[in-house]
Amino acid sequence: MDDLRLTERDVTSQDAKIAAKNVQVYYGDTHAIKDVSVEIKDKTVTAFIGPSGCGKSTFLRCLNRMNDTIDICRVEGDIRIDGEDIYDKRIDPVQLRAKVGMVFQKPNPFPKSIYDNIAYGPRIHGLAKNKADLDVIVEKSLRRGAIWDEVKDRLNAPGTGLSGGQQQRLCIARAIATEPEVLLMDEPCSALDPIATAQVEELIDELRENYSVVIVTHSMQQAARVSQKTAFFHLGNLVEYGETGQIFTNPSDPRTESYITGRIG
Repeated sequence: MDDLRLTERDVTSQDAKIAAKNVQVYYGDTHAIKDVSVEIKDKTVTAFIGPSGCGKSTFLRCLNRMNDTIDICRVEGDIRIDGEDIYDKRIDPVQLRAKVGMVFQKPNPFPKSIYDNIAYGPRIHGLAKNKADLDVIVEKSLRRGAIWDEVKDRLNAPGTGLSGGQQQRLCIARAIATEPEVLLMDEPCSALDPIATAQVEELIDELRENYSVVIVTHSMQQAARVSQKTAFFHLGNLVEYGETGQIFTNPSDPRTESYITGRIG
């Protein structure tokens, strides 16, 4: 019977990069995420939308165990990436976060050179044997981050000296330098102007060729532009999940429709 159950789970999750089942998150006595189950596909942009405080970012941070850093936070349920339980005691969270990169709301380059911002992760994870290897990784990551042409002549300049949009693309390049398979983005454009936002959105669209991208966004227009799948969260519940076009044009739950038409949120 156990074997059968395992096979069933593998069948449901075989085309999922990330499979979450019955996830609960508590902050002390507060039940922040309530019984969320979702399967996130590879090489797809998945958007999490919903009102402020509905659990989008909390759930996102479960996917690379960032919630481990919060003492009062407790996560229950089952989250697997490529079928592997990421909350297994044998999993090293540092290694997990190399595989599951993260980009935050505010650009946060290290107070180091542009080169060292990118080289930091590959150095600590032993991905480069020598300086020549590191040079290749830095250039490749900056190219993938769509910022190489702007910074190639000033790699020794501080990353903090770039504009906000450039800093965010630098942070995306830094996140992909450790060759992750999943990229989490927590409102990556909320601190950016419209031009920088458009550049980052274009980059997100390119990144899905190589990564499973999960983006939390307050902007429904952004979700509609960049994602193929959308999950709507409300009061800690995953209300609805499906193809982005269908969620925005023909949602099946009245709460989703109320949010999309501006009646709640």
